[in-house]
Amino acid sequence: QVRLVESGGGLVQAGGSLRLSCAASGRTFNNDIMGWFRQAPGKEREFVAAIKWSGGGTYYADSVKGRFTISRDSAENTVHLQMNSLKAEDTAVYYCAANKPAPGRTWTWGYDYWGQGTQVTVSS
Repeated sequence: QVRLVESGGGLVQAGGSLRLSCAASGRTFNNDIMGWFRQAPGKEREFVAAIKWSGGGTYYADSVKGRFTISRDSAENTVHLQMNSLKAEDTAVYYCAANKPAPGRTWTWGYDYWGQGTQVTVSS
C-alpha cells in the first residue's frame, strides 16, 4: 500500500522559511516523479514543484522559482520542499504526490498517489 505522509507545515511570517517533508512508502519510487501541489481556499489545486527520483532533475512553477527548492533523500525515501521568502499568497494546503511511469506522464500531470496534505499559513 502506497503511503505519502507530509509534515512540516505551520504558521510563519512573510519573508520567513519552512521546510516540508514527504515520507514515501509502500513500493519502489525509483522511476517516479515526485511532486508538490498546493490548494488555497476557494482556488483550484496548482502545481508547485517536482523532482525525478532517479537523476534528480527538477521543475518549478514560475510563481515559486528562485524561492522554493525541491530535493530527495533516497536513503530516507523522503522528498523535501524548502520554502524561502514566503509570501501571503503561498498560504495553502500543500500536498505531496507520486507519478509513476506511464504514457503521457508529464511534470505536472498524471500523479496517481497523494498525501493528506499539510497546512502552510503565511501572515503578512
